[in-house]
Amino acid sequence: MEGTVDRLVDEVTPDVVAWRRHLHAHPELSFQETETSRFVAEKLAALDLEVTRPSGTSVVARLVGGRSGPTLAIRADMDALPIQEDTGLPFASENPGVMHACGHDGHTSILLGAATVLAGMREHLPGEIRFLFEPGEEALPGGAAGMVEAGVVDGVDTVIGLHLWAPLPLGTVTVRPGRLLAACDVFRIEVRGRGGHIGVPQDAVDPIAIGARVVSALQHIVAREVDPQEPAIVGVTGFHAGGSVGIIPATAEITGGTNMFSPEVQDLLERRIGEIAAGVCATHGATCEYEYVRGYRAIVNDAATTASIDRVARRAFGDDAVVTGRPLMVGEDFSAFAERAPACFVLLGAGNDDPGIVREHHHPRFDIDEAALPMGVGLFAHAAIEILTEGAREDVRATT
Repeated sequence: MEGTVDRLVDEVTPDVVAWRRHLHAHPELSFQETETSRFVAEKLAALDLEVTRPSGTSVVARLVGGRSGPTLAIRADMDALPIQEDTGLPFASENPGVMHACGHDGHTSILLGAATVLAGMREHLPGEIRFLFEPGEEALPGGAAGMVEAGVVDGVDTVIGLHLWAPLPLGTVTVRPGRLLAACDVFRIEVRGRGGHIGVPQDAVDPIAIGARVVSALQHIVAREVDPQEPAIVGVTGFHAGGSVGIIPATAEITGGTNMFSPEVQDLLERRIGEIAAGVCATHGATCEYEYVRGYRAIVNDAATTASIDRVARRAFGDDAVVTGRPLMVGEDFSAFAERAPACFVLLGAGNDDPGIVREHHHPRFDIDEAALPMGVGLFAHAAIEILTEGAREDVRATT
């Protein structure tokens, strides 16, 4: 069956590349993927799959195999980012200020390719496969939560997904059990002082000076309050105040994010950011408003599922191509699916120094090496067969 999969992957690769280029040229922002989801739904319907639209612009296709077995879900995200593209590609974004700068166009095309391959083998497959095309991964609260609430993973036994990863060289794949990607939250602090004239500062309560002390104090949380063996980040990424040289403003706004794996560390960060902000403000005669929003939970790969993906990747790409890697402090809302069923999320190398595909994700010149696309299709297709076949065997053993 592996030879059949490889042949079908080769056959669909030109389409996958063409799909990726079409999607790259027509990016849509989070929860606005109207044309993208229509494109995806049409391609899936042409495969004679049962296609539904369970939440917003999401798309789900269901493939039922020729015999009984477990249910596998495979996920891809579809949204783009509010970035003006500067790649110079012949298929660069035609939508001003919007760009596929994270590889989601590749993810969508890879899953369409995998659906094509597996649909051509459906009579030989046990169980069921659900192809999950998610909107809004780049914007809180993320599209996965709504899909989960709509029941797309009800009855699912296993979930898998991947992310094209430019820092990882083409031809390699990170397959890591346990912690992979961190949880990520956001916070906002509004420092409320008293405005006044720059020439009479004693009559004002300067929120800029006070806010600067808040920013400095926040850096001590991770350095002195978090166990050094627990990774954590408190990052201030925005400071906005004032509009005139001669005026001390009445307020200043501080925004930022936190990343961590441990729920206990998450609780600590949420509490201490608010306490520190309030304390610094009170010391200097100001008050503050504090908001903390929990975003995506950490991705912690299931050991057994990851072992299956590891075997598949080694057979497909060779032992040297598979690396364990290390946990990364970026977030991804695949975690919403992973909380409902044993799951594995992998990072597929898409960078290549030779043609200069070296820009980081979310950069105006970001690109992927398209040779990674058939690798993703093959990984998904082989993994689906491995997981479904092994699950069917376990069902048989359980009933005998």
